[in-house]
Order: sequence, then C-alpha cells, then structure tokens
Amino acid sequence: MQSTLLAAALLLLTACAGPVLRGTGDLGVIIERATGSVQIVDSSKLVTISSVKGLGDLSHASLVYSRDGRYAYVFGRDGGLTKVDLLRGQIERRVMQAGNSIGGAISQDGQLVAAQNYAPGGVKVFSAETLELVVDVPSSYGDAGLRSKVVGLADAPGNRFVWSLFDAGEIWVGDFSEPMKPRIEKFKNIGIQPYDGLITPNGRFYLAGLFGEDGMALVDLWHPEQGVRRILNGYGKGEEKLPVFKMPHLRGWAVAGRYAYVPAIGRHEVLILDTETWLEAGRIQVAGQPVFVIARPDGRQVWVNFAFPDNGNVDVIDVEKRSVVKQLAPGKAVLHMEFTPRGEAVWISARDDNRVVVYDTANFAQRSVLAAESPSGIFFTSRAARIGF
Repeated sequence: MQSTLLAAALLLLTACAGPVLRGTGDLGVIIERATGSVQIVDSSKLVTISSVKGLGDLSHASLVYSRDGRYAYVFGRDGGLTKVDLLRGQIERRVMQAGNSIGGAISQDGQLVAAQNYAPGGVKVFSAETLELVVDVPSSYGDAGLRSKVVGLADAPGNRFVWSLFDAGEIWVGDFSEPMKPRIEKFKNIGIQPYDGLITPNGRFYLAGLFGEDGMALVDLWHPEQGVRRILNGYGKGEEKLPVFKMPHLRGWAVAGRYAYVPAIGRHEVLILDTETWLEAGRIQVAGQPVFVIARPDGRQVWVNFAFPDNGNVDVIDVEKRSVVKQLAPGKAVLHMEFTPRGEAVWISARDDNRVVVYDTANFAQRSVLAAESPSGIFFTSRAARIGF
C-alpha cells in the first residue's frame, strides 16, 4: 500500500514539473529587441505567459516554428540561433552559427532549419531536433570568390529553400531532399541588389524585390527551366526618387486572393500585382514609405506601416475600394504587425512606447495593451502551417 502511494506521489510530482497541458495554436512570441529576450503570449486571452532571456542581439530578429508549434527557432542579428520551448518557457538549445544573420526558414518536412547570413555570406542548414550543422552553402560568386549577403530566404515545396544574393544579383534554389548533398540551381543577372523575397502561399512563385533598380525578379518554381522573368520594370520611371529611410519587407503575407500588395521602394505607394498575369493592377497612395504590407487572413483588408518619419501610423486599406479607409496611431516607432490566425485581431508593436497594442479588425477598437521592452517582431504559431512564413 505504501509503495503504491509513493508511486502515485512521484507521478504527481513529475506531472507538476512538466509543461502545462495545453495546445499551442493560440500562442505567439514577441521579440524584445533591447533586452535580448522574448515574451510568450496567448492570443486568445491577450496575456503574457512567460519571458525567456539570453537570446543575444535581437535587433533584427525573426523566427520560424516547428511543425507542431511547440518550438520557436529565433535568428539573432549576432548569428545566434536559439530553439525556444514555448510550453516550458525556456531555451532548449542555442548555437552561434555566424557573425551577422538576419533570418531563416524551416523545411517542408520540419526536419531542417536554414539560416541566411550576411557574414560570412551563405546559408547554413541545421537539424531542427539538435541544431547540429548539416550543411554549409557559401554564397560565393564571381571569379574572385567573394561572398554575398544572403536575403529573402524562404521555404518551398519539395524540401527546397530559395534565397537571393544581395551583392551578386542572383537567386539560388536549393533542393535539400538529400540534406548532405543539396542540389543548387543558380539564376544569375536577375537585377541589382535584391533585398528581400516573397514566395506565394501555394509555394509556386518566388519574387525578389530589387533595391538597385525599379522592378522585381520572378521565378516559377514549377518551371525553373523558364529562367527569371522581370516584372514591374520602371514602376517609378520618370519620377523623382525619394530617399529610402528603411528597407521594406516582402513575404507571402502580402497576397490577398488574386492580388499581391507590395511596397514601392522610396515611394508613398503600395503597388498591386495581378498574380495570374504578374502585371501591375493599380497603386494605392499611403501615408509614407511602406515597410510591411500585410493582408488580413481573409483578404478583406491590407494593413501598412511606415518608415521614419511616418512610423507612428498604420494605414488600413479596403481591398475592394483600393483605398485607405482608416488610419491608426498605435504609438511611437511601429515596427511590426501580426494578425491572429483567423484575422479578428491584429497585434502591433510600438517600440519606443514599450508596448504592443491589439486592435479589433472589424471596428478598429483597441482591445488590449501589453507592456514589452522595445518590442519588434510578433509571430504567432499559425505560421507553422504556412509556406513562406
């Protein structure tokens, strides 16, 4: 009898020491860039669950999720790659993999995590389980063997990764079906200074935005033999260019139905692209230079934040009217926005006010304010099930 009670007591203690029994579908992570920490939040209850410290330089941090949404892989600017357990609220593993890194991706099967690096330039691929290095793909180009900064890394179907070389003006498609022997296809002369990439939600098309010239480069991943197609050529031709205060971002979040909404470099405009023809379908005037242009999950609205000096505002675009229908002022230095999985709310980080503001997307009412130390990126676990997130 005593042994039975002892066993039951030990079982109870073990259960109490483990993570809280819950799902991960409504969890998320807020990057606190000034303190090298992250907050784990509940997007249903609008509360912070825990804080995890010791993640290094998070001044340009992003992350991806494991397939089950339990682990976040955080890419720090200092080259740190950290695996965070959301349920336990702690660091699972951490490696210093580069000198300067700006993001990464996770493979279709969830087995590989890839980091894109500025220094040394290239892509490093790790085991998602252990963070052990699987393969290193240097971004060498030209006869002198220089290395390019890598940008726009995205996952694609078939356990592929796609990325752009900022200095070389190239797009590389890597097939990692055999991780130790990746097959790399290189597309050269795609344009000057690709700065970020967008892969469509179905994983078929990869677009690289060009900083050094007006236009974008497009690769059809179903038919890579067709090479690179240039689109939006000269969208600012004949008009005076504005100084660029912050590099905009491109991702699959910009696609709403048939159309993609992308920031115009150095202009106070959002460009509309028809994803069936890849021709320009219109332009929308906005309050400043767009940085993030993000479609609500149902595609009914597109939300836009801006570079300095307009970075305290957010414009809401009605996609039917193709015009701004609401302007909000969440706080000083708005850096990022993230919709809840079904789009009933949006979370917005205001770095210089040390807060995250949650808005109702139907009536624009403020639902909550969460304190955070210099918040930047906000990432919900719904990304785990989406291509290019």
